[in-house]
Amino acid sequence: MRTLQEKVQTRGKLKPWLAKHGLDGLQGLWTKVHIESGWEVALEAALRERLNALSVGRLETVRAFEQDAPPAKLAFYSPPATGAVHPPAGTAGLAPLADLLRVEDAGLKALLTDWLAGVYTAASVEDALARRAQLQHGELLMTQKGHAVSQFAVNFYAEDSEQAGMLARAQEIENLDRGTRAQALLVDEARTALVRLEAAYTEAAQRLAQARREASDTQSQAHQLQMQWVQLSQQAEAANTRRGQLEEELAEIDGQMDELSERRATGEARFEELDMELANTQERHAELEEAVIQAERKLAGAREQLRALERQAQEAQFQARALASRRGELQRAIETAQQQIHANTASGEQLQLELESFNDAAAQAGLQEALAIRAEKEEALAKTRIRYDELSHQLRQADEQRLGFERSLEPLRERITKLQLEQQAAALGGQQYLEQLTAAEVDLEALARAIEEGQVKLYGLQGEIDRINREIASLGAVNLAALDELAAARERKTFLDAQNADLMDAITTLEGAIHKIDLETRDLLMSTFNQVNEGFGRMFPSLFGGGTAKLIMTGDEVLDAGVQVMAQPPGKKNSTIHLLSGGEKALTAIALVFAIFMLNPAPFCLLDEVDAPLDDANTERYARLVAEMSTKGTQFLFISHNKIAMEMAEQLIGVTMQEQGVSRIVAVDMEAAVNMMEAA
Repeated sequence: MRTLQEKVQTRGKLKPWLAKHGLDGLQGLWTKVHIESGWEVALEAALRERLNALSVGRLETVRAFEQDAPPAKLAFYSPPATGAVHPPAGTAGLAPLADLLRVEDAGLKALLTDWLAGVYTAASVEDALARRAQLQHGELLMTQKGHAVSQFAVNFYAEDSEQAGMLARAQEIENLDRGTRAQALLVDEARTALVRLEAAYTEAAQRLAQARREASDTQSQAHQLQMQWVQLSQQAEAANTRRGQLEEELAEIDGQMDELSERRATGEARFEELDMELANTQERHAELEEAVIQAERKLAGAREQLRALERQAQEAQFQARALASRRGELQRAIETAQQQIHANTASGEQLQLELESFNDAAAQAGLQEALAIRAEKEEALAKTRIRYDELSHQLRQADEQRLGFERSLEPLRERITKLQLEQQAAALGGQQYLEQLTAAEVDLEALARAIEEGQVKLYGLQGEIDRINREIASLGAVNLAALDELAAARERKTFLDAQNADLMDAITTLEGAIHKIDLETRDLLMSTFNQVNEGFGRMFPSLFGGGTAKLIMTGDEVLDAGVQVMAQPPGKKNSTIHLLSGGEKALTAIALVFAIFMLNPAPFCLLDEVDAPLDDANTERYARLVAEMSTKGTQFLFISHNKIAMEMAEQLIGVTMQEQGVSRIVAVDMEAAVNMMEAA
């Protein structure tokens, strides 16, 4: 639609005439007028060619167009001042067409009110014919389709010019632009919301993964704690067994102490007989003391082991609270045993005084019996410990085997659960199919016989049902307005074909214009390149005092080719410009820039420290070239710190800073300074 609008504006009989008189830049009145939707055709029918009227400052200026009249209808207008036009009083009961205008400019509003004086609106031709008796002389009733009804006539509107429909298209284009902008804002908001939702989804996924990892870690920790609890339970049981063994050993020691007491009584009777063997008895007593010390060391080790077991039992206290009371009883029993040991030790000390009356042989025999009994008990204890270790090992193997069986049973349990779910789903599906067959009043017995005889194949039926349902869904609903839509589509296709033909014509015209522009561009580019190349070849020797330089196009196509600079100062045969020194590169660039500048000289040329990389000899040649070019109508403004370059200036302006942060400008007129020096 926008293309059609532009085409209508750029084509027509009036375009050449307007361009000839310099009026092609003016906009028609229709570009400034807006009316309520639906009344565009009525406004066009009422204003006709005045809708394309052009605005002029004074109407008297159009007198010159009388000799060279426009080739088509054309109107000019001059907007009146605000309040200059007073709308006439309308006919009572009729709605003026001017009231439907949406124009902000007061002068333009007054102009249109004047043009539309006596034009009223009607809902239809029948309504207009029914109300035409209310019209006065020169008044009209206008319908939305542009049909006009007066007191004595009816005029039916039809598009009769290339400008018809421009106002309606313009307002439709504006509405479409507003809708497009609104849709763009909605799309931006949707994209922003999508980005936020994607970010939220990503964050939720990360949180879910983190939660799953934490759950897995928690499950692993729970399993480890359970294993530790089992181990601690086993250790607690072992500690209880060990406590029992210690109690038995303490009981055995008490029995031995009782036996020793009895033997001490017997020894007291035989004290006099052992007097001669006191020395030997004292030596044996020292040995017994060493044995007692070793026994005390073993007892201390047993106590240390007992304390270690107590610490382990305390660590497992939260899992074995039932053992707390039992541990207290054992502790009290151990304390009692310790008291008994202390009592026995005191008794032993007393026995040291009475050992003089002991018989060495009897004591030796009693000690040997005690040692034999202790060896038997220790052997039995060792066998019991070995048996306990074997049973513990078997128990651990049994636990590991049980865990292995549980792991192997887990897939079977999952398989059973899956099969149960499938069985339930199959049962539900069968129930649904049975209900459908019952609702369809199918003979189940006949269907069963057909299935048994192979007339009905059960496999593939669901796929066939899904295919038929998809085909039914693809047909869609029955469209009763298909013929009307076909007619509208054909009309739309005809319109689009016409637009396509116009576009193809426009493309052909555009391609011709592009071809013409390419030809002119090639000619202009080659001419410019030759002029610049000639100037570059002329300025390079003047700056270097000799040598050659030229520009070479790299490529066959002029519009796409690049430009390579070939510069050879006097005495050098370099193959590339990169082999030049910094000063030589600067001079080469100056020559090229001046060659381009001379192609279309400007009144002013500003140079910023161009002579900075140049030595004195090159600076002199540069200064001579600038002085020569300044005589051809170009004023040079240059910034320099070189005294040689300053000598060619006619006016010097210096910037100094005598005080910190304060700049001052000092200007010197060289000609006035020379005159003053000569006068002095």
